[in-house]
Amino acid sequence: MILDAATFAPAPAVEVLVREADGEALPGRLKTELFAWVVELNTNVCESVPEAVEAIGRLRAGADEIARRHGLRIAAGGSHPIARPEEQEIAPDQRYREFVEYAGISALRQGVNGLHVHFGMPSADACMQVLEGVLPWLPLVLALSANSPYLVGEETGLASNRAEILAQLPRHGAPPVFASYADWEVFVERFVRLGLADDYTRFWWDVRPHPSFGTLEIRMPDQPTELRMTGAFAALLQALCVTVSRRPPRPVDPPARGIYAQNRWAALRFGPRAELVHPDGERLATVPELVRELRDLIAPAAVELGTTDLLERLDGGDCEGDRQLAIGRSDGLEAVCVDLAERTIRSR
Repeated sequence: MILDAATFAPAPAVEVLVREADGEALPGRLKTELFAWVVELNTNVCESVPEAVEAIGRLRAGADEIARRHGLRIAAGGSHPIARPEEQEIAPDQRYREFVEYAGISALRQGVNGLHVHFGMPSADACMQVLEGVLPWLPLVLALSANSPYLVGEETGLASNRAEILAQLPRHGAPPVFASYADWEVFVERFVRLGLADDYTRFWWDVRPHPSFGTLEIRMPDQPTELRMTGAFAALLQALCVTVSRRPPRPVDPPARGIYAQNRWAALRFGPRAELVHPDGERLATVPELVRELRDLIAPAAVELGTTDLLERLDGGDCEGDRQLAIGRSDGLEAVCVDLAERTIRSR
Protein backbone atom coordinates (compact mmCIF):
# COMPACT_ATOMS: atom_id res chain seq x y z
CA MET A 1 0.00 0.00 0.00
CA ILE A 2 1.21 3.54 -0.81
CA LEU A 3 0.30 5.93 1.99
CA ASP A 4 0.60 9.62 2.72
CA ALA A 5 3.45 10.00 5.23
CA ALA A 6 1.51 12.49 7.35
CA THR A 7 -1.97 10.99 7.43
CA PHE A 8 -1.29 7.35 6.44
CA ALA A 9 -4.28 7.54 4.12
CA PRO A 10 -4.04 5.89 0.68
CA ALA A 11 -2.07 7.95 -1.85
CA PRO A 12 -2.68 7.20 -5.58
CA ALA A 13 0.98 7.47 -6.56
CA VAL A 14 1.83 4.11 -8.11
CA GLU A 15 2.93 5.73 -11.38
CA VAL A 16 5.57 7.73 -9.51
CA LEU A 17 7.03 4.62 -7.88
CA VAL A 18 6.96 2.54 -11.06
CA ARG A 19 8.52 5.33 -13.15
CA GLU A 20 11.33 6.10 -10.73
CA ALA A 21 12.14 2.44 -10.13
CA ASP A 22 12.56 1.82 -13.85
CA GLY A 23 16.24 1.44 -14.64
CA GLU A 24 17.35 1.01 -11.01
CA ALA A 25 19.41 -2.06 -10.16
CA LEU A 26 16.65 -3.95 -8.37
CA PRO A 27 16.19 -7.75 -8.24
CA GLY A 28 12.76 -7.46 -9.83
CA ARG A 29 10.33 -4.72 -10.67
CA LEU A 30 7.57 -2.51 -9.36
CA LYS A 31 4.20 -2.86 -11.12
CA THR A 32 0.77 -1.32 -11.09
CA GLU A 33 -2.18 -3.15 -9.63
CA LEU A 34 -5.92 -2.46 -9.75
CA PHE A 35 -5.77 0.55 -7.42
CA ALA A 36 -3.48 3.53 -7.94
CA TRP A 37 -2.48 3.42 -4.25
CA VAL A 38 -1.08 -0.11 -4.49
CA VAL A 39 2.30 -1.12 -5.90
CA GLU A 40 3.07 -4.75 -6.68
CA LEU A 41 6.60 -6.01 -5.98
CA ASN A 42 7.72 -8.80 -8.32
CA THR A 43 11.03 -10.57 -7.82
CA ASN A 44 13.02 -12.01 -10.67
CA VAL A 45 13.17 -15.81 -10.87
CA CYS A 46 14.97 -17.01 -7.73
CA GLU A 47 16.80 -20.28 -7.12
CA SER A 48 15.81 -20.51 -3.45
CA VAL A 49 13.50 -19.04 -0.86
CA PRO A 50 16.33 -17.17 0.91
CA GLU A 51 17.22 -15.55 -2.41
CA ALA A 52 13.58 -14.57 -2.93
CA VAL A 53 13.34 -13.09 0.58
CA GLU A 54 16.49 -11.08 -0.01
CA ALA A 55 15.03 -9.83 -3.29
CA ILE A 56 11.74 -8.80 -1.69
CA GLY A 57 13.67 -6.96 1.04
CA ARG A 58 15.59 -4.99 -1.55
CA LEU A 59 12.42 -4.23 -3.51
CA ARG A 60 10.74 -2.98 -0.35
CA ALA A 61 13.74 -0.81 0.44
CA GLY A 62 13.80 0.60 -3.09
CA ALA A 63 10.08 1.35 -3.06
CA ASP A 64 10.38 2.93 0.39
CA GLU A 65 13.24 5.18 -0.71
CA ILE A 66 11.26 6.46 -3.68
CA ALA A 67 8.12 6.91 -1.58
CA ARG A 68 9.88 8.95 1.10
CA ARG A 69 11.25 11.34 -1.52
CA HIS A 70 7.65 12.22 -2.31
CA GLY A 71 6.23 12.44 1.20
CA LEU A 72 4.89 8.90 1.08
CA ARG A 73 5.31 5.59 2.89
CA ILE A 74 4.74 1.99 1.89
CA ALA A 75 2.95 -0.49 4.13
CA ALA A 76 2.46 -4.22 3.62
CA GLY A 77 -0.75 -5.78 4.92
CA GLY A 78 -3.87 -7.58 3.84
CA SER A 79 -6.05 -4.46 3.93
CA HIS A 80 -5.95 -0.80 4.89
CA PRO A 81 -7.53 -0.55 8.35
CA ILE A 82 -9.47 2.66 7.65
CA ALA A 83 -9.87 3.41 3.93
CA ARG A 84 -13.04 2.65 1.98
CA PRO A 85 -11.83 0.82 -1.15
CA GLU A 86 -14.82 1.83 -3.28
CA GLU A 87 -13.77 5.49 -2.98
CA GLN A 88 -10.17 4.97 -4.12
CA GLU A 89 -8.70 5.78 -7.52
CA ILE A 90 -8.21 3.01 -10.07
CA ALA A 91 -4.82 2.72 -11.78
CA PRO A 92 -4.77 4.29 -15.28
CA ASP A 93 -4.77 1.11 -17.33
CA GLN A 94 -7.42 0.05 -19.82
CA ARG A 95 -7.52 -3.54 -18.54
CA TYR A 96 -8.39 -2.32 -15.04
CA ARG A 97 -11.13 -0.05 -16.37
CA GLU A 98 -12.59 -2.98 -18.30
CA PHE A 99 -12.45 -5.16 -15.19
CA VAL A 100 -14.30 -2.54 -13.14
CA GLU A 101 -16.90 -2.15 -15.87
CA TYR A 102 -17.46 -5.91 -15.89
CA ALA A 103 -17.33 -6.70 -12.16
CA GLY A 104 -18.74 -3.42 -10.86
CA ILE A 105 -18.85 -3.07 -7.09
CA SER A 106 -17.21 -6.47 -6.71
CA ALA A 107 -14.12 -5.03 -8.40
CA LEU A 108 -14.18 -1.76 -6.47
CA ARG A 109 -14.14 -3.65 -3.19
CA GLN A 110 -10.86 -5.42 -4.03
CA GLY A 111 -8.66 -3.08 -2.01
CA VAL A 112 -6.89 -6.04 -0.45
CA ASN A 113 -3.44 -7.54 -0.86
CA GLY A 114 -2.02 -11.04 -0.93
CA LEU A 115 1.25 -12.93 -1.26
CA HIS A 116 1.54 -14.85 -4.54
CA VAL A 117 4.32 -17.42 -4.81
CA HIS A 118 5.26 -19.19 -8.05
CA PHE A 119 6.96 -22.58 -8.03
CA GLY A 120 8.54 -23.97 -11.18
CA MET A 121 6.99 -27.25 -12.33
CA PRO A 122 8.73 -29.98 -14.37
CA SER A 123 5.64 -30.65 -16.53
CA ALA A 124 2.01 -29.72 -17.00
CA ASP A 125 0.79 -32.99 -15.49
CA ALA A 126 3.09 -32.58 -12.50
CA CYS A 127 1.62 -29.11 -12.00
CA MET A 128 -1.90 -30.52 -11.72
CA GLN A 129 -0.75 -33.27 -9.36
CA VAL A 130 0.92 -30.75 -7.07
CA LEU A 131 -2.11 -28.43 -7.23
CA GLU A 132 -4.36 -31.19 -5.92
CA GLY A 133 -1.80 -32.22 -3.32
CA VAL A 134 -1.36 -28.77 -1.78
CA LEU A 135 -5.00 -27.71 -1.98
CA PRO A 136 -6.28 -29.40 1.23
CA TRP A 137 -3.59 -27.57 3.23
CA LEU A 138 -4.22 -24.08 1.85
CA PRO A 139 -6.97 -23.09 4.33
CA LEU A 140 -4.41 -23.74 7.07
CA VAL A 141 -2.04 -21.36 5.29
CA LEU A 142 -4.78 -18.73 5.20
CA ALA A 143 -5.43 -19.16 8.92
CA LEU A 144 -1.74 -18.69 9.70
CA SER A 145 -1.35 -15.68 7.41
CA ALA A 146 -4.53 -13.79 8.34
CA ASN A 147 -3.55 -10.10 8.32
CA SER A 148 -6.67 -8.11 7.44
CA PRO A 149 -8.95 -7.92 10.49
CA TYR A 150 -10.11 -4.34 9.85
CA LEU A 151 -12.19 -2.97 7.00
CA VAL A 152 -13.36 0.62 6.56
CA GLY A 153 -12.48 1.46 10.15
CA GLU A 154 -14.34 -1.48 11.64
CA GLU A 155 -13.21 -4.56 13.54
CA THR A 156 -15.31 -6.95 11.48
CA GLY A 157 -14.83 -10.16 13.42
CA LEU A 158 -13.10 -11.79 10.44
CA ALA A 159 -9.44 -12.71 10.70
CA SER A 160 -9.07 -12.24 6.93
CA ASN A 161 -11.44 -9.75 5.34
CA ARG A 162 -9.30 -10.15 2.23
CA ALA A 163 -10.34 -13.77 1.73
CA GLU A 164 -14.03 -12.87 2.02
CA ILE A 165 -13.66 -9.97 -0.42
CA LEU A 166 -11.86 -12.15 -2.97
CA ALA A 167 -14.82 -14.52 -2.79
CA GLN A 168 -17.00 -11.78 -4.30
CA LEU A 169 -15.21 -12.24 -7.62
CA PRO A 170 -16.27 -14.75 -10.23
CA ARG A 171 -14.02 -17.81 -10.48
CA HIS A 172 -12.76 -17.61 -6.91
CA GLY A 173 -11.73 -20.10 -4.22
CA ALA A 174 -10.69 -23.59 -5.27
CA PRO A 175 -10.57 -24.47 -8.96
CA PRO A 176 -12.90 -27.20 -10.21
CA VAL A 177 -11.61 -30.76 -10.23
CA PHE A 178 -9.72 -31.47 -13.45
CA ALA A 179 -8.72 -34.97 -14.46
CA SER A 180 -5.76 -33.64 -16.43
CA TYR A 181 -3.97 -30.52 -17.58
CA ALA A 182 -5.69 -30.94 -20.95
CA ASP A 183 -9.06 -30.70 -19.21
CA TRP A 184 -7.94 -27.48 -17.55
CA GLU A 185 -6.96 -26.07 -20.95
CA VAL A 186 -10.34 -26.96 -22.43
CA PHE A 187 -12.10 -25.29 -19.51
CA VAL A 188 -10.12 -22.06 -19.85
CA GLU A 189 -10.49 -22.00 -23.63
CA ARG A 190 -14.25 -22.29 -23.28
CA PHE A 191 -14.41 -19.17 -21.11
CA VAL A 192 -12.19 -17.29 -23.54
CA ARG A 193 -14.31 -18.40 -26.50
CA LEU A 194 -17.47 -17.25 -24.74
CA GLY A 195 -15.91 -13.85 -24.04
CA LEU A 196 -15.97 -14.29 -20.26
CA ALA A 197 -12.20 -14.10 -19.83
CA ASP A 198 -9.22 -12.79 -21.80
CA ASP A 199 -6.98 -15.63 -20.65
CA TYR A 200 -6.27 -17.86 -17.67
CA THR A 201 -5.11 -14.95 -15.51
CA ARG A 202 -8.78 -13.94 -15.25
CA PHE A 203 -9.37 -16.96 -13.02
CA TRP A 204 -8.84 -15.70 -9.49
CA TRP A 205 -8.52 -19.04 -7.80
CA ASP A 206 -6.47 -19.55 -4.62
CA VAL A 207 -4.05 -21.67 -6.66
CA ARG A 208 -3.71 -21.97 -10.42
CA PRO A 209 -1.39 -23.16 -13.19
CA HIS A 210 0.60 -20.37 -14.82
CA PRO A 211 1.84 -21.91 -18.09
CA SER A 212 3.52 -18.81 -19.49
CA PHE A 213 5.89 -18.97 -16.52
CA GLY A 214 5.90 -22.77 -16.22
CA THR A 215 4.78 -22.48 -12.60
CA LEU A 216 2.12 -23.32 -10.10
CA GLU A 217 0.99 -20.03 -8.56
CA ILE A 218 -0.23 -20.19 -4.97
CA ARG A 219 -2.26 -17.11 -4.06
CA MET A 220 -3.67 -18.06 -0.65
CA PRO A 221 -1.80 -16.05 2.01
CA ASP A 222 -2.78 -12.59 3.14
CA GLN A 223 0.04 -10.12 2.48
CA PRO A 224 2.52 -10.42 5.37
CA THR A 225 3.83 -7.25 6.96
CA GLU A 226 7.10 -8.63 8.32
CA LEU A 227 9.55 -9.89 5.74
CA ARG A 228 10.36 -12.96 7.85
CA MET A 229 6.72 -14.02 7.52
CA THR A 230 6.96 -13.79 3.75
CA GLY A 231 9.96 -16.10 4.00
CA ALA A 232 8.10 -18.47 6.31
CA PHE A 233 5.13 -18.88 3.97
CA ALA A 234 7.28 -19.21 0.87
CA ALA A 235 9.39 -21.88 2.59
CA LEU A 236 6.32 -23.73 3.86
CA LEU A 237 4.68 -23.77 0.44
CA GLN A 238 7.85 -24.76 -1.40
CA ALA A 239 8.51 -27.70 0.92
CA LEU A 240 4.86 -28.74 0.62
CA CYS A 241 5.05 -28.66 -3.19
CA VAL A 242 8.18 -30.80 -3.16
CA THR A 243 6.65 -33.23 -0.69
CA VAL A 244 3.39 -33.82 -2.53
CA SER A 245 5.20 -34.07 -5.88
CA ARG A 246 6.95 -37.19 -4.56
CA ARG A 247 3.84 -38.86 -3.21
CA PRO A 248 1.17 -40.77 -5.13
CA PRO A 249 -1.42 -38.46 -6.70
CA ARG A 250 -4.50 -37.79 -4.58
CA PRO A 251 -7.59 -39.61 -5.82
CA VAL A 252 -10.04 -37.47 -7.77
CA ASP A 253 -12.61 -36.40 -5.17
CA PRO A 254 -15.07 -33.67 -6.31
CA PRO A 255 -16.99 -33.60 -2.97
CA ALA A 256 -13.75 -32.58 -1.24
CA ARG A 257 -14.24 -29.12 -2.76
CA GLY A 258 -17.12 -28.71 -0.32
CA ILE A 259 -14.78 -29.43 2.58
CA TYR A 260 -12.33 -26.92 1.13
CA ALA A 261 -15.05 -24.25 1.06
CA GLN A 262 -15.91 -24.95 4.71
CA ASN A 263 -12.26 -24.81 5.77
CA ARG A 264 -11.64 -21.63 3.79
CA TRP A 265 -14.54 -19.93 5.56
CA ALA A 266 -13.45 -21.15 8.99
CA ALA A 267 -9.90 -19.93 8.35
CA LEU A 268 -10.97 -16.45 7.23
CA ARG A 269 -13.39 -16.18 10.15
CA PHE A 270 -11.26 -17.47 13.01
CA GLY A 271 -7.64 -17.45 11.80
CA PRO A 272 -5.41 -19.44 14.20
CA ARG A 273 -8.45 -20.18 16.41
CA ALA A 274 -10.20 -22.11 13.62
CA GLU A 275 -11.11 -25.77 13.69
CA LEU A 276 -10.58 -27.26 10.25
CA VAL A 277 -11.58 -30.53 8.68
CA HIS A 278 -8.40 -32.58 8.50
CA PRO A 279 -7.10 -33.20 4.94
CA ASP A 280 -8.09 -36.83 5.38
CA GLY A 281 -11.69 -35.61 5.63
CA GLU A 282 -12.50 -37.66 8.71
CA ARG A 283 -12.03 -35.38 11.72
CA LEU A 284 -11.69 -31.84 12.97
CA ALA A 285 -8.32 -30.47 14.06
CA THR A 286 -7.09 -27.21 15.53
CA VAL A 287 -4.67 -24.98 13.67
CA PRO A 288 -1.73 -25.75 16.02
CA GLU A 289 -2.38 -29.49 15.61
CA LEU A 290 -2.38 -29.19 11.84
CA VAL A 291 0.73 -27.03 11.83
CA ARG A 292 2.64 -29.67 13.77
CA GLU A 293 1.45 -32.38 11.40
CA LEU A 294 2.27 -30.35 8.29
CA ARG A 295 5.73 -29.43 9.56
CA ASP A 296 6.44 -33.09 10.26
CA LEU A 297 5.21 -34.00 6.78
CA ILE A 298 7.44 -31.47 5.00
CA ALA A 299 10.45 -31.70 7.33
CA PRO A 300 12.60 -33.87 5.00
CA ALA A 301 11.98 -31.51 2.07
CA ALA A 302 12.73 -28.45 4.22
CA VAL A 303 16.04 -29.98 5.31
CA GLU A 304 16.90 -30.71 1.69
CA LEU A 305 15.97 -27.17 0.66
CA GLY A 306 17.82 -25.56 3.58
CA THR A 307 14.73 -23.73 4.85
CA THR A 308 14.02 -25.39 8.20
CA ASP A 309 14.95 -22.27 10.14
CA LEU A 310 12.49 -20.16 8.13
CA LEU A 311 9.61 -22.31 9.38
CA GLU A 312 10.26 -21.71 13.08
CA ARG A 313 7.90 -18.74 13.24
CA LEU A 314 4.92 -20.86 12.16
CA ASP A 315 3.55 -22.53 15.27
CA GLY A 316 -0.14 -21.79 14.85
CA GLY A 317 -0.41 -19.74 18.02
CA ASP A 318 -1.14 -16.40 16.41
CA CYS A 319 -1.12 -14.41 13.19
CA GLU A 320 -0.08 -10.90 12.23
CA GLY A 321 -3.69 -9.75 12.33
CA ASP A 322 -3.66 -10.38 16.09
CA ARG A 323 -1.06 -7.63 16.45
CA GLN A 324 -3.22 -5.26 14.42
CA LEU A 325 -6.15 -5.93 16.72
CA ALA A 326 -4.09 -5.43 19.86
CA ILE A 327 -2.75 -2.07 18.66
CA GLY A 328 -6.11 -0.94 17.32
CA ARG A 329 -7.87 -1.68 20.60
CA SER A 330 -5.24 0.08 22.70
CA ASP A 331 -4.06 2.96 20.49
CA GLY A 332 -6.49 3.36 17.60
CA LEU A 333 -6.46 2.58 13.89
CA GLU A 334 -4.04 5.29 12.81
CA ALA A 335 -1.50 3.63 15.12
CA VAL A 336 -2.16 0.37 13.28
CA CYS A 337 -1.31 2.08 9.98
CA VAL A 338 1.88 3.53 11.44
CA ASP A 339 2.91 0.14 12.77
CA LEU A 340 2.28 -1.53 9.39
CA ALA A 341 4.52 1.02 7.67
CA GLU A 342 7.28 0.74 10.25
CA ARG A 343 7.37 -3.07 10.29
CA THR A 344 7.28 -3.29 6.51
CA ILE A 345 10.75 -1.77 6.38
CA ARG A 346 12.19 -2.39 9.84
CA SER A 347 11.68 -6.14 9.61
CA ARG A 348 13.70 -6.54 6.42
